Amino acid sequence: MSKPDIWPRFDWKIVTITILSTLLLMVDYYYRLTPYKVYDRVLLYLIVPLLVIVFIFRESPAEYGFRLGDWKAGLLITLGAAGAMTIILWLLLRGDPSMQEYYAPLLNGPIPLPLYTFLELIGWEFIFRGWILFGYARKFGPEALWLQAVPFALAHLGKPAIETLSTIFGGFAFGWVAWRTRSFLYPFLIHWYIFTLVVLFAGGFFG
Repeated sequence: MSKPDIWPRFDWKIVTITILSTLLLMVDYYYRLTPYKVYDRVLLYLIVPLLVIVFIFRESPAEYGFRLGDWKAGLLITLGAAGAMTIILWLLLRGDPSMQEYYAPLLNGPIPLPLYTFLELIGWEFIFRGWILFGYARKFGPEALWLQAVPFALAHLGKPAIETLSTIFGGFAFGWVAWRTRSFLYPFLIHWYIFTLVVLFAGGFFG
């Protein structure tokens, strides 16, 4: 049996994605960079990875899911998921006061709700279902679906337990949509719809 290398050979792009995405999540947690946290998340999770892809990796963002991809499948999956999640979320929020308490205040925030949820999630989805997923997939293949779901789930710590406990599976599902369509756009649209609807239901918007 051969001895292991003292200095393992690493894929420098995998190392960059792993370290930088971890640091970006930590910076987001500990610091405020702009007047609104949602602007921070656009900067940290969308702009920074795109700059790295273009100027350091010297690649096209399309290779990381920044494209329409299979739009026919994407639209069908998005519409189907939206319909199913509408029923699930309505039942869930009726029976879980913690979700109502956590999300209802967002309905009266300084930024209009659809814009707020858009800004909150556009970078969030790109870093997980674009940069990490497609970056890891080159080396780890479909295992990247689970690998990107782990930091996604951990980033939900502090949110209501019923939501956080489900995110390892939800993260995989969002990842699968991106994998199937070759685009982060469709999991973003689904997540945007879900987040907006959760706040509306939590705030009693539909009675």
